[in-house]
Amino acid sequence: MNLVQRNLCVLGKTAVNVGWREVRENFLLQSCGSVRWKSYFGLNTGDTTNINKDLDSIAKRIHESESIVVMAGAGLSTASGIPDFRSPTTGIYANLSKFNLPYPEAIFELEYFKENPKPFNTWAKEFFPGVNYLPNKGHYFLKLLEEKGKLSKYFTQNIDGLERLAGVELEKIVEAHGTFSSAACVTCQENYPMDKLKKEIMSDVTPTCTSCKGYIKPDIVFFGEALPKRFFDEAEIDCLFCDLLICIGTSLEVYPFAGIVDAPRHDTPRLLINYDLVGSFGARPKDSALLGDIQISIDSICRRLDWNEELEELQLENEMKINQIDTDS
Repeated sequence: MNLVQRNLCVLGKTAVNVGWREVRENFLLQSCGSVRWKSYFGLNTGDTTNINKDLDSIAKRIHESESIVVMAGAGLSTASGIPDFRSPTTGIYANLSKFNLPYPEAIFELEYFKENPKPFNTWAKEFFPGVNYLPNKGHYFLKLLEEKGKLSKYFTQNIDGLERLAGVELEKIVEAHGTFSSAACVTCQENYPMDKLKKEIMSDVTPTCTSCKGYIKPDIVFFGEALPKRFFDEAEIDCLFCDLLICIGTSLEVYPFAGIVDAPRHDTPRLLINYDLVGSFGARPKDSALLGDIQISIDSICRRLDWNEELEELQLENEMKINQIDTDS
């Protein structure tokens, strides 16, 4: 078992009973040391002077790749109008004062939810997938990679479900932080109909279990819960055999998800599409980066590959389908 495997396993098992922040800090202090932390755990150790920023060579790499792993965070969905979590003024955590929480992260903590589910349910009413937000060009870029037979696997931190709405096949998606597509009781774990949950949340009704009267929540990963088994089963093997890793819109600060970026072989090309330099990008010989607006970067890639018309057609056709579904319902 290599270092990345060990990090993923240890962090995943430990985080069942304590918060992710405490797990990460304790684990790093106890077993990684400063050198390993800087090499594997995503501090800004990369040097932009060591990163390829040439669009032509980046496009060529994507064109030649046949097994691409993509990992993405909240930055992918901000163009859809969904705020990220940690931006100082516009992020979700910065705009939770109306809920009178003891601290911002409490809205996503299991024990707090068991005591008071209303803040989360109120938040979920706005952010429920497919209600107020639609996929953007970045999500259709994923679908285009899939249609061209290049997408090996897509790992996401996001719980918005926009890649599903964009049509990416479920077998290609690993929702590391869970999903709004299913729900269960937090007390007895009995499954709960998703359409019923959505209807109740939209009507400001607190969903409760018909068996034990416990509260119901979507199967998204709260602080205090383990990541889905599939994440640990597939992350290492997919990254080991990929010929390109693309990292989009993430700060690489939340573990164990962020460990994916260092899971590929040392000589496997990696591409960062992000507003800022993050993680260990620049520390490996075949690292590339397109920094700045993510939508502009993706648009530039597609134009250079002559994919822009295909991308626009994908988006138009799928949005027509979504609109038809909304009309029928």
